[in-house]
Amino acid sequence: MDKRVIFAVAGSGKTSHIIEGLRDDSRTLIITYTENNFKNLKNRIFGKFGYIPKGIKVYTYFTFIYSFCFKPILGHHVRIKGINWDIPPHFTLRLKRGDRRFYIDRNNRLYHNRIAKLIEQTEVVGEVNSRIEKYFDNICVDEVQDFAGHDFNLLIKLASANVNQLLVGDFYQHTFDTSRDGNTNSSLHNSYKEYIKRFTSAGFIIDSDSLSHSHRCSTNTYKFVSYGIGIEIHSHREDSTVVEFIDCKERAEELFNCPDMVKLFYQGSFRYKGYTNNWGATKGEDHYDDVCVVLNPNTLNKYSKGKLHELPPQTKNKLYVACTRAKRNLYLVPEKHLSDFKQ
Repeated sequence: MDKRVIFAVAGSGKTSHIIEGLRDDSRTLIITYTENNFKNLKNRIFGKFGYIPKGIKVYTYFTFIYSFCFKPILGHHVRIKGINWDIPPHFTLRLKRGDRRFYIDRNNRLYHNRIAKLIEQTEVVGEVNSRIEKYFDNICVDEVQDFAGHDFNLLIKLASANVNQLLVGDFYQHTFDTSRDGNTNSSLHNSYKEYIKRFTSAGFIIDSDSLSHSHRCSTNTYKFVSYGIGIEIHSHREDSTVVEFIDCKERAEELFNCPDMVKLFYQGSFRYKGYTNNWGATKGEDHYDDVCVVLNPNTLNKYSKGKLHELPPQTKNKLYVACTRAKRNLYLVPEKHLSDFKQ
C-alpha cells in the first residue's frame, strides 16, 4: 500500500491532484478540515463526473470522527447528545483520562477536542481502521497541516489501516487547528524538520517536489513571498504582474473603492465596508484576480524594516495565505489609510 505525504505550495494544485486520481468506480474517503475546502472538493468532484460517485465520500474532519468513527463503534456504549464546541473547563485537565468528565460535559455532549483521545483511550482505533478497510481502498486527507492536538495523534494511528493513503498540505498554510488541548502537540508546528519526522516515523513517504510550483502566483508574487516573507515557493508561470506597496492615501482609497478587488485584513474585516475578508479565512479559495492586502501596524513596521520573516509563525502564515490568493496584481496597503471606510 502506498502511503505518502505531499507537501505543496499555495496554488500548486493540491485539490486538482486529489481529483485527478479519482475514477467513477473509486472507493475513496476524502477528509478535509475547513468548510470552504469541503464545498470546493464536492464541487470539483461533481464537475469531473457530473455527479458524486457512490464510492467517493467527502467528510469534514469532525463529521468523519463523529459520524464514521464514534457513533458506529462507541455510540451504543457512550450515550451522548452531540458535540460541545467550547474549550473544556480547566479543571478537566487534572482528571484521569479514564474519567468520563474528561470527555463529556454535564449536558452529555462530547468535547470536540477530545473525541480522538476517547477513541484512542477506549482502544478502538483498530475497529476504526477495520471500518475504513471495509468501505474504502484509498484515504485522501487534504489540509493535513491543520491537524493538531489529539486529532493529529489519531491521524498518525490511522496510518496502520491497510489502504492507500495520500495526505496533502502546505506546512506554511497552518493558520487554524482542528483542535487544541493543553500541551498535547502544542509544539507540533514549531519545526518543519521535526514535523516531517512525525510522518516518516509512521511509515509515510515524504514528497516535497510534486507540488512545489504554483500555478496561481506570478513570478513577482512568488519572489515577494520567498524573499520578502521568507516562505520559499516557486511558480510555473513566467509572466510579470504588479506587486506594489501603496503609501499614498488617495491611491489606497481608490483601490478600496474598487468593488471587484478583495481587501484582506489580518482580522476584523467586518468592521470595514465593501468586499473584505480576513487573511487566514481565504485559505482554499482560488477565485481572486487582483488582491489588496491590508497591513496592520505591526506588520507594516516589519515590512518597512524588511523583517516580515520575523513575524510570529501564525501571523506570517496568514500573510502568506493572503498574498498567494492573487492570480494577478498584489497591492499592500497600510491600514492607517483606510479609516474612512470603517462601518
